[in-house]
Amino acid sequence: MQSKGAVKFFAVAMAIVCLYQLSFTFVTKHWENKAKDHAKGNPVLEKAYLDSISTVPIYNILVKNYTYRECKENEINLGLDLKGGMNVTMEVSLVDLIRAMANYSTDPTFNKAIDNALKAQSNSQKDFVTLFGEEFTRLDPNAKLAAIFATKELQDKVSYNSNNTDVMKVIKTEADAAFDRTYQILKTRIDKFGVAQPNVQKIGSGRILVELPGIKEPDRVRKLLQGTAKLEFWETFDNKDIYPMLEEANKTLKLIGGMDSVEGVKPDTAGANLLASKNDTIKEVAVPGDTAKKNSLMQQISKTEKADTAKTDTSKAPKTQEQLMKENPLFAVLIPAIQQNEKNQQELRKGPVIGSVNVKDTGKVNRIFNMDQIRAKFPKEFKPLWSVKPIDKEGKYVQLIAIKMPARDRVAPLDGSAVTDARKMKGQFTDNWEISMSMNAEGARIWKRITHDNVNHSIAVVLDDYVYSYPNVIQEISGGNTSITGSFSLQEAEDLANILKVGKLPAPARIVEDTVVGPTLGQEAINAGFLSFVIALILVLLFMISYYGNAGWVADLALFANVFFIMGVLASLGAVLTLPGIAGIVLTIGMSVDANILIFERVREELSLGKGVRLAVSDGFKHAYSSIIDSNVTTLLLGIILYTFGTGPIQGFATTLIIGILSSLFCAIFISRLIFEWALGKNKVLTFWNKYTQGAFKNIHINFVEKRKAYYIFSSVIILAGVVAFSMKGLNFGVDFQGGRTYVVRFEKPVTTVEVIDALKSPFTKSPEVKTFGSGNQVKITTSYLIDDQSPDAEQKVVEKLNTGLKVLNAKYDVLSSQKVGPTIADDIKASAVWAILFSCALMFLYIFVRFRKWQYGLGAVVALFHDVLVVLSFYTIFNGILPFSLEIDQAFIAAILTVMGYSMTDTVVVFDRIREFVGVHHHAKDQRKVINDALNATLSRTINTSLTIFFVLLAIFIFGGEVIRGFTFALLIGIVIGTYSSICIATPIVVDFAKKEKV
Repeated sequence: MQSKGAVKFFAVAMAIVCLYQLSFTFVTKHWENKAKDHAKGNPVLEKAYLDSISTVPIYNILVKNYTYRECKENEINLGLDLKGGMNVTMEVSLVDLIRAMANYSTDPTFNKAIDNALKAQSNSQKDFVTLFGEEFTRLDPNAKLAAIFATKELQDKVSYNSNNTDVMKVIKTEADAAFDRTYQILKTRIDKFGVAQPNVQKIGSGRILVELPGIKEPDRVRKLLQGTAKLEFWETFDNKDIYPMLEEANKTLKLIGGMDSVEGVKPDTAGANLLASKNDTIKEVAVPGDTAKKNSLMQQISKTEKADTAKTDTSKAPKTQEQLMKENPLFAVLIPAIQQNEKNQQELRKGPVIGSVNVKDTGKVNRIFNMDQIRAKFPKEFKPLWSVKPIDKEGKYVQLIAIKMPARDRVAPLDGSAVTDARKMKGQFTDNWEISMSMNAEGARIWKRITHDNVNHSIAVVLDDYVYSYPNVIQEISGGNTSITGSFSLQEAEDLANILKVGKLPAPARIVEDTVVGPTLGQEAINAGFLSFVIALILVLLFMISYYGNAGWVADLALFANVFFIMGVLASLGAVLTLPGIAGIVLTIGMSVDANILIFERVREELSLGKGVRLAVSDGFKHAYSSIIDSNVTTLLLGIILYTFGTGPIQGFATTLIIGILSSLFCAIFISRLIFEWALGKNKVLTFWNKYTQGAFKNIHINFVEKRKAYYIFSSVIILAGVVAFSMKGLNFGVDFQGGRTYVVRFEKPVTTVEVIDALKSPFTKSPEVKTFGSGNQVKITTSYLIDDQSPDAEQKVVEKLNTGLKVLNAKYDVLSSQKVGPTIADDIKASAVWAILFSCALMFLYIFVRFRKWQYGLGAVVALFHDVLVVLSFYTIFNGILPFSLEIDQAFIAAILTVMGYSMTDTVVVFDRIREFVGVHHHAKDQRKVINDALNATLSRTINTSLTIFFVLLAIFIFGGEVIRGFTFALLIGIVIGTYSSICIATPIVVDFAKKEKV
């Protein structure tokens, strides 16, 4: 063995580095166990203990001391599926950025191009800016973008003489800069959130991945991430000035069809009732429940109605709800505010609040105010905005505030760019938290002018188009200090202060994919993954020893070294270890013995020829190198494709697979060789068989080539059955591919899927899909309800509907995990999956063609790959709904398919390599088919042993690995069997049939 010293040095160096990196994990676990013992089950005390040692040195390696925080940063980073947390994919919305750059132009071509680009984006891989440019040119080839984007803000970059290409370059540059700034701002927000080991990274196509382990408040995170922090200070209209216009709008809405002219839900009719009780006349309006001294809205309405009823002729028939809604359609949803004066008379309330609305009717009110006929009744400067929080304890009603916006540019006189600092503090006259802000000199000057001009009027403090407060100005304010008041909790005030301090996002970022894993499911995943890992390891160790004698011990030592190196490299790179990642490691364990099996089988052949052990080992390694390198390179290429096209869990799987392949090569070729040479140098007895396995697979003469038509028919029957099943049932696409939300729910007692569906029919507009997920008390619920709703509270609305339905079952339950995939990202995932498979096939064809120098080999390999994919798909389609576990087509399935392709290619390359060797030795033989058959029979021992090893490893994962990856493992189980079959019975016959006129 050459360069033995270099191999030893590298192995020792690797061992030291891996031991160093893994030591941090052991240290942190030690101190975390001490914290648990100290806290005795109290999570608050446990966190306090760990916080107390976060900056204290706890680990001394002589050259440096490490604090707990530093050790935590260097430990193995567990994925969300293993320790719980939140995984969010955010998409930066460039629509608002482009509109802002154009000063919200009303140009019809511009706005139509944006609308068309939004529609095209759902079915295109191009970025939004490119789509916008294409649509603008298509709508009007002669239109000039400069006429729209030659604004004051862009005067140094765009002039009226700029051509469309130059303007598009400016837009693209600004969009890229906005994306980078958004990424940096989100990263800073997360850092201030105080999460251990957060992961924020760009993933292309205007998207940002955020991983937050251990998060227990997902709603808080969603608000933190999606808030643009667009802070604005607006002047306001007074209620008494707007109310007459509301009456006119009410009459207009009645004339054009009333409530029927506005699409929406059945409204709250409290406002209409109130107007009817006053004989359709009212002098004053206010917001019920606005102060603690006032009674609730419904109490006021009830008192008013009772008083009027007493004064009214009781013989007169009361008006129906429908009549009230027809007579006062606007006030059926917008409750005009009322307040009572000292004389117990109702009068218009002073201030900018023009009414209150039931939360469920806010969408309807927005549509009413957006109607051209209604907008015409109000000044161009009028803009109604909602209060950020409900005004009643039940959370049913929000206020509508009349904002005064300049009609020309709709730009606030003062915005968040003037804020230099923001901090939370207790209110001066209340016990509530508020946010105190300081402004720069320019901001202080503008603030002084605004407050001077609005003495005895209100100024609205607006954040992300929601009104947080509207204080009444008593006197001019100088110095540039102000505050945002409201019923904020400590966390809300802290988050809001951090957001304002960091700054606003240059472009809004919305969540397009959202996964939450509870700590319970995470711990169960760790337990299941560890159990499957141990069982798989034991199976492999026992098989190698029992089949290959004491040479099996060498393979086992190399296997232990392999696992140690994989874990050490993962820790060194800071890679995230996920449940699919554990599956990748376990699969690597199975595949790593393949190299040893190849070597051992070649050594056995050399021993059978009468060679001595030392020479047989040397020749065995030499003859096995070609097959080992080829098979591992093909799998490595597929691992790289997986990593490139995959996201999240698939990347985790690909990472461990790539590291595992490289480590396996090093351990099998070099570590094993070193051990053998050491043993031979010590004159140790080496055996590669025992009395039961010495003659295994000898004297086997199966005529594979002659039976190839039978194999073609067998495969065709399975694929045809899959086509029939597909035509009847279709494929069971997961939310990854079709968009939607899924929730894994565990009940305290067994429930049927029919019971859950019936319970959820009423809350959801469409019955969700419900499947048993593992045990009988656990279900997976999939729904597309509100999946297109981009509002920040959409997720909360869905969860409320889910809880409303599940409570009907009268059983305690826990939502273990949730996932949201938007339609746009679902299309991208599908496209990536297709490209990954096609690119893999093309790459494999090229590699085989280069290595074997005949296109027939490449064709046979690619046909075998397509065959394997179709057969696995057929099994998934045929058994979907029959087997007691989920067979969804999702990202994990694509990872399984690509892994199967990798294994199949490995097997095929080994078979082709042996065929090439036999044909080279017997190139003068007339019967080439006999030579090929002999080559295939010679590989049976290696092929079957490797397949059985991996099969039993996967079986251990399938049985003990948990419900989350059961469908994934099922695909691998089928794929390993089919891949072994196709390498001998499909790939080789294809080569034979297409090389009939020339030698193979």
